[in-house]
Amino acid sequence: MPVLSKRERDASRRGLLCASEPDADVWVFAYGSLIWNPAFRFVERRTGLLYGYHRRFCVWACVGRGTATRPGLVLGLDHGGACRGVLYRIAAAEAETETDVIWGREMLTAEYRPCWLPVRTAAGTVHAISFVVDRGQDRYAGRLSDDRIAAIIATAAGHVGSCADYLTQTVTHLQALGIADPALRRLHQRVSPFKDA
Repeated sequence: MPVLSKRERDASRRGLLCASEPDADVWVFAYGSLIWNPAFRFVERRTGLLYGYHRRFCVWACVGRGTATRPGLVLGLDHGGACRGVLYRIAAAEAETETDVIWGREMLTAEYRPCWLPVRTAAGTVHAISFVVDRGQDRYAGRLSDDRIAAIIATAAGHVGSCADYLTQTVTHLQALGIADPALRRLHQRVSPFKDA
């Protein structure tokens, strides 16, 4: 699993930030663990709807939520459909330090492609940094069956925790925010029988 150097992460991050307006606040779109564990400072949070992408367990996790011998799966933004998630607004004065935190977490390897995407909110559309899965990377799992995804999530774990906990935390926090994701909820229901087997 190729790990990006700090220099490569900084080049990616600064290249993306250069495309935004100078001295402007920065929005970040969260669809998975950033919803319930953002780990960066922000000044506003609101829900939003992103068209053209959906949330799916499509990224192999060989470290945090899995191992090299038993990889787990984590969420990615994949092409097609729509995704309701959370938008965080980072103050312009803190954009450099806080996006560095985000890149250190989301771009440790190159499975995601950071880009600016329009996200609709009740207060209007904002352009937000979004981490879309890179289908050309080895860690892209492709389209696995729901049963296989459930079996992997039920049994895989790494030094950060289990995939089952990752799924439960995401489902629980989406529900608390009033965000419906029937596919994720069905997957959550499928995981229990595998865990009990």
